[in-house]
Amino acid sequence: MIPVARPLIGREEEEAVLAVLRSGIIAQGPEVERFEAEFAALCGTRYAVAVMNGTTALYLALLAHNIGPGDEVITTPFSFIATANSILMTGATPVFVDIDPQTYNINPDLIAAAITSRTRAIMPVHLYGQPADMTPIMELARRYHLAVIEDAAQAIGATDHGKPVGSFGVGCFSLYATKNVTSGEGGMITTNDPALADRLRLLRSHGSRVRYYHELLGYNFRMTDIQAAIGRAQLKKCERFTAQRIANAAFLSAHIRHPAVITPFARPEVRHVFHQYTIRVIGNRDSAIKQLNAAGVGTAIFYPLPIPQQPLYRKLGIEAETPVADRIAQEIIALPVHPALSNDELHQIAAAVNALAVSESVAIA
Repeated sequence: MIPVARPLIGREEEEAVLAVLRSGIIAQGPEVERFEAEFAALCGTRYAVAVMNGTTALYLALLAHNIGPGDEVITTPFSFIATANSILMTGATPVFVDIDPQTYNINPDLIAAAITSRTRAIMPVHLYGQPADMTPIMELARRYHLAVIEDAAQAIGATDHGKPVGSFGVGCFSLYATKNVTSGEGGMITTNDPALADRLRLLRSHGSRVRYYHELLGYNFRMTDIQAAIGRAQLKKCERFTAQRIANAAFLSAHIRHPAVITPFARPEVRHVFHQYTIRVIGNRDSAIKQLNAAGVGTAIFYPLPIPQQPLYRKLGIEAETPVADRIAQEIIALPVHPALSNDELHQIAAAVNALAVSESVAIA
């Protein structure tokens, strides 16, 4: 079975971890500082603050903007649940705006209608590695004096009009095992604001800048030097891995020719880094997945249920009309696109998709 994801860990990561273990400094230390500096340089920002995972990155970014009970944050219904849950964790309320049918990112044309006197921020998600349409989002944020917190968990190295994601507002990245760059577990927050960076550092470490002196309520959300060592080794490979993902995606899109399958769309002005290569199958998706698996092609569904339909959100009474997200969630299948794929495997994936026996819909949108 060709796995849908495959972390690529090599000798460089092994040697980096051993060097940290032998140094005797394994908690947050100099490796984390170096990782932060290198990550900020990649994202074109002045600062990067390392944290324990992508969810804590989103949570601390919200807290650093003093967002809490009574506030609203506009976001997408079509993402991993951590996006909206980070808003709930602050006591604020997520407000869901439907997605664009081509990119599956938040539809900027619908955001203005969702802004109220309680809105404090917009949290776009750069889903699957494709940047959200940041030009109109940033214009709305300026007009209504809103913070922009980018959920860039899947999009390290992606750009919109040449500008890296994470440099428009405050960027929040995940370094989970299957991400394009991994530290095993980990997260990163990027910003150009020195005061915000300072507050984020306090929040991640019990509100302390001097050991055992605490200025505010903070948390233990630190990254270890072991994780940072893995992340630094991965960063050196980031461009090579990204170029291979883009090439693999281009191959699949050029070779998949099934009338009931829609291949991913990328806006011409963006660099889509293809954390996921997600097709839409217009027909019986369950049958398509079984056929692909039988042909040796691993699959996944990101995500089968829009966030407002999750049991938690229904219990909380947080509702939204998101017909586009509802439809897309019933049609998507993620295929392998990771850098370890061989040419033979790419041909196998395309052939398996083209051989699918699914009924074609009358209208493909």
